[in-house]
Amino acid sequence: MNFNFITGLIGILGYAGFFGFMLWWTKAIPLIVIVFGVGALIVYDWVQTLRYGESGAGRR
Repeated sequence: MNFNFITGLIGILGYAGFFGFMLWWTKAIPLIVIVFGVGALIVYDWVQTLRYGESGAGRR
């Protein structure tokens, strides 16, 4: 398995667990929107890193 895949998955699961527990007790709509927005950005960055590596897609 790829090292970036495993460590990224552990990080995403840790983020989801921590903030999921926090959102369970604190039901504030702005906080929910921010947490899901940041979570989407984390997953997007993880997928980009898996596709193109640490240097990114690069510019032409």
